[in-house]
Amino acid sequence: MATFRKKKTGIEAEIEEQQKMRLVRKLKRAKQKKEREMEGEVDSLNLIPMMDMMTILLVFLIKSYSASGISMSASGDIEMPVSSTTEQPKDTVSITVTRCAPSPKKTCRPGEGTVLVNDKLILVYENDKIPASKKEGGNDSGLLILPLRSALEAEVEKSKKIASWNAAAPFTGELSVIADRQMPYRMLTEILYTAGQAELDKYRFVVIQDGGDT
Repeated sequence: MATFRKKKTGIEAEIEEQQKMRLVRKLKRAKQKKEREMEGEVDSLNLIPMMDMMTILLVFLIKSYSASGISMSASGDIEMPVSSTTEQPKDTVSITVTRCAPSPKKTCRPGEGTVLVNDKLILVYENDKIPASKKEGGNDSGLLILPLRSALEAEVEKSKKIASWNAAAPFTGELSVIADRQMPYRMLTEILYTAGQAELDKYRFVVIQDGGDT
């Protein structure tokens, strides 16, 4: 019995050719993928190892960071002492004590001023003495200045936290005092005593060098 094959039209032949090409491309991609897997090539990007790497780099940068810049600002109400020292100031916790001196250019009253920790206002005083209400016990004979101790303890805690992450910036317990040369000795004693209670027992005074530099 004879069989007859239907002759394909041009469109059918073109469709069949396209199907063959798709099949060939699919087989080719499967072969390339298998070859890559055999060679150990990563087929997709895994972000987890990259995140771990970035975390390690971040910790390394934090530990290796060391602050070298020192920024100390002095108010116009401070006449700092002059010295011939050549020692450079260090980056430490700083206490600034302003004091109004008699001058026709100043509107403040002589003997009044402010106490700041790292440029943050802590208290205001008058008559060249810390108010009794700011001291432990609430009397003039006390040495511990309560708001000052709280502010210094916060700075010490911050410095210790930085030191735990950065071996290049250890906590040294050092304090820089920026104060007017006419500050009463009693006030200086109270400030240094309070600093000692906050674990800041090494102090230095910021002065003006003979050449005019701080």
